[in-house]
Formats: sequence, C-alpha cells, structure tokens
Amino acid sequence: MIRGDTCCFTGHRPEKLPWRRDETDPRCLALKRNLTRELERAYRDGYRHFICGMARGADFYFCEAALDLRDRRTGVTVEAAIPCEEQAARWSDAERVRYFDLVGHCDLETMVQHHYDRGCMLRRNRYMVDRSSRLLAVYDGLLGGTMYTITYAKKRGLEVVLLDVSGERTLF
Repeated sequence: MIRGDTCCFTGHRPEKLPWRRDETDPRCLALKRNLTRELERAYRDGYRHFICGMARGADFYFCEAALDLRDRRTGVTVEAAIPCEEQAARWSDAERVRYFDLVGHCDLETMVQHHYDRGCMLRRNRYMVDRSSRLLAVYDGLLGGTMYTITYAKKRGLEVVLLDVSGERTLF
C-alpha cells in the first residue's frame, strides 16, 4: 500500500456515543449513512486502502462500510489494525462475534503487538496514521484517544475529515 491511497479511521466507543449501543437510533443510522458517503467520496478521490483499528462502536461502523465499499467497487482493500491479541477479550459475546467476523472479512490483519500494555492503543493509532494520507474521524470534542489521533494526524500532515456524532462533515 502507498500512503497516498490510504485512508484510516478513528472514532468513539459506544460509551461516548449519545445512543450508546442502540444502533437502531436514528442518529446512529444517519451517521452510518454519512460514513458510507464519506467512503464513496474517498474512493472518488483515489483512496483504495482503508485501515480500521477494530474498536467497538464507530470503528465497527467504519469497517462494515469499508467492507461494503469493497464489495461494490474495484481495487478496494480493508485492513484490520489490531493493537494486541487481547483487544476483544473483555467484550461481550456479541461484540466478540462481530469483531471476529469483521476481522475475518478484512483483506489484511496487522497485529501491532502481541500483549496488552498501556501504550498499545496509541501505537495502533500511530501505525494507522503513519500509513495514511487521510483520516476520517467521528468526533464530538471529548478528550481521549480519538482527539489524540486527530492531533497526531494533523502533525503528520494528513487531511482530516471530521464527522460529529450526527454525521455532519467538517474539514479540520
């Protein structure tokens, strides 16, 4: 993969989304539609490789949309960037099933490190940004890993496209 054709993603976990885990909420459905539109826009702009950090919440939405794009467009690949082997170990059964299903459908799986430590999520985020030229982010202004990843991407010169939790688009 070349950096210029790669788009990565960052976004909030369910606990930071207004609808939590209720994916039937109209706001969640609107965000998913807008993610699909942003991936179509990225494809039109020449992006063909999409990297997802495979966290619960917005990452799952992005991965599902990227896999759908791959099914509809030629030349698309989806990479699961996994911070450590234990990423899904403490998740619910349903979340683990969804996670392993998504990872299994990705074209590439990159494990950033084997065992969990305090810095593995940060290293995963840097891995994604360092290989991309665009970052798509679902962000509502809260402190945390999403904000850090956006800040790091800007420092690295990536184009950053922000979607707030309602799915409204802004360039950062």
